[in-house]
Amino acid sequence: MSNRHSNLNRDTAELLKKVRRIEIKTRGLSSHLFSGGYHSAFKGRGMSFSEVRLYYPGDDVRAIDWNVTARTGEPFIKVFDEERENTVMLLVDVSGSAVFGSHNQFKAEYLTELCAVLAFSAIANNDKVGVMLFSDRIELYIPPKKGKQHILRIIREVLNIKPVGKKTELGDALRYIHNGLKKRCVCFVLSDFLAEGYEEALRVLARQHDCVGIHCWDPLERDLPDVGVLRVADAESGEQIWVDTTSNQLRRQYWYSFESHTAATQALFRRAGADFLSIGTHQPYIHALLQFFARRSRIVSHG
Repeated sequence: MSNRHSNLNRDTAELLKKVRRIEIKTRGLSSHLFSGGYHSAFKGRGMSFSEVRLYYPGDDVRAIDWNVTARTGEPFIKVFDEERENTVMLLVDVSGSAVFGSHNQFKAEYLTELCAVLAFSAIANNDKVGVMLFSDRIELYIPPKKGKQHILRIIREVLNIKPVGKKTELGDALRYIHNGLKKRCVCFVLSDFLAEGYEEALRVLARQHDCVGIHCWDPLERDLPDVGVLRVADAESGEQIWVDTTSNQLRRQYWYSFESHTAATQALFRRAGADFLSIGTHQPYIHALLQFFARRSRIVSHG
């Protein structure tokens, strides 16, 4: 029993160390991200009810509150304020293919840092942040809230998740979010998008919410090294095959398959009315995010 407690305490201490390390790294980066365009790229959208007041000549008659007017015998109008806060949802793929890495860290660890930097940028804007972790099922859902402690909980849960599912059902995850969120929000979908049959669900979600797909990939998924005959396994299906990596044709086909999948995914997001960016785990994500937010800001300011 004492050994079990000691192992548990060690695991907890290690987890907290990882959370702290990610917090220190990503909070600094998020300040760059916030000043570099997050705020202007995702301004609060829409109007929220503020109060009723007496009608004055020149006011828009469409704003008259007929219930209050009938009760008081005098014309009153509804006053609305522009909503300045967003609700941000992070949809994170934790399927089997996320546990893959050839460049210092797994895709899952890279995705955790991306989550953290987006979440800290959001709370700097006083936005609420929630997270949903998915595989071929909904693994975890944390409703949107504000505050640093909430963000640290999100980081802790993403780091500590032990998914039940191995495969990816992105369509189910998108439908779950669409059914659960009534108020317009910003949805970041972080995945390698090794999934099919989700276009209609994405199109429906993007009609109501601001959707951004972040394609996360490892260099070894694009460039196959020439290292002889290898046995490789599909992390989601478990299927294993032997491949001869000395074949130039095979390596070209491998590269072309990756590029085709990325281009097709980008086109799918555009058709659905959603944004898309692709980041390799060997690339500093902060530069890619800054460029993306700058581009979004220009579109928003001209829109």
